[in-house]
Amino acid sequence: MRPHRPVYVASQAITPFIGKGNPAFIAKGHADFGKRENPTLEDYFIRVVRQLIDETPVDPALIQRGFVGNFAGELFSNQGHLGAMVARADERLSGIGFARMEAACASGGVSAVSAIEAIQAGLDLVLVMGAEVQTTVRAREGADYLARAAHYASERSIDDFTFPALLTRRAKAYKEAYGLTDRDLAHFAVKAYSNANRNPLAHMHAVRMTLDQAATASDDNPNFLQNEELAPHLKVSDCSQVSDGAAAILLASEEGLRKLNKSVGDCVELRSYAIATNPLGQVKDLLRLDTATQATGEALSDADLAPWDVQVAEVHDCFTIAELMMYEAVGWAEPGKGKELVLSGDTSLEGKLPVNTGGGLVGFGHPVGATGVKQVAEIYRQMKGLCGDYQIKGDIRHGLTVNMGGDDRTVVSMVVENRA
Repeated sequence: MRPHRPVYVASQAITPFIGKGNPAFIAKGHADFGKRENPTLEDYFIRVVRQLIDETPVDPALIQRGFVGNFAGELFSNQGHLGAMVARADERLSGIGFARMEAACASGGVSAVSAIEAIQAGLDLVLVMGAEVQTTVRAREGADYLARAAHYASERSIDDFTFPALLTRRAKAYKEAYGLTDRDLAHFAVKAYSNANRNPLAHMHAVRMTLDQAATASDDNPNFLQNEELAPHLKVSDCSQVSDGAAAILLASEEGLRKLNKSVGDCVELRSYAIATNPLGQVKDLLRLDTATQATGEALSDADLAPWDVQVAEVHDCFTIAELMMYEAVGWAEPGKGKELVLSGDTSLEGKLPVNTGGGLVGFGHPVGATGVKQVAEIYRQMKGLCGDYQIKGDIRHGLTVNMGGDDRTVVSMVVENRA
């Protein structure tokens, strides 16, 4: 869709993404263990909303609606009704309508779509937030919670770690069809960690990853699946992070910009967007991300752009194989050729099309409900030169986001334009 009323990202905020491996995360053995706790889901909502309000700056009373992306608050945090949680961040938000949106890992993207369509309906300022806390339970229990993004009745039994196993099916099939190697996939992990090392907000900011480490199974980087057929095809380094964190964006119409005393040049425009879904548990082709292809194709077409017309992208790399297959779904590479982009350096920070500049889900982290919102915020930050050590060079006119829920079951794609 191409909005008939232009929609602008007027401001953004991202908290640090933390979890195991991040120095700020309070785990057993940390110097502050027993003295203080990690932030709660409520803490993240309050922090990111206050950060956005303070940095814009904006009178919260001007906001007319809000949408919250979150997948599993009831499970990890024993908390639902998260739209009403937002008002606890600032008393001036009381009385404004907020609602939670859920679409697994695409919850943030769907929240942004809802905000765009609210502006099409006549509103001028809409707040979008995404947050998730996933570190409150042990890994296997958390994996069971996250398996609810699959077709639980038919897919839960594939492995204790259902979602890693589902994407590993794709990696195995891709290897068999195209000769992909573990070392090929390792390049995606190394790129993600390298970018994250430059990003102070990234979950893996302090963790280094070499090509040999990522390519080789070891005690520090094990094949952890129980499914014997799939186990050899996935290592810890291939996985996105189990992260806590939040992100927010404030969307505005042209009238909304006037209320904020902002110009079009201060902002970026959401030029087009698309959302596509396909049935749970009914993947037709393990070698294709069909839903991502549909959503990105529509978004690019409605923006009158070809795949290579974008200069920066945020794609959903829940596993290294997902980023590779995203390259092909968007149309940057032919089937079986996705690895060539990362091997050539084309998608590095110095390449002709930097992808996942802050580290993606593998390096930056993956607080599920925040990811789709963070993707838009990251494009904004790159376009406005706010990325510090991982800022890419040159003018950036067009950016692309691809936020995937489940095993390519729900996908939101957006084209972002810098009109400055």
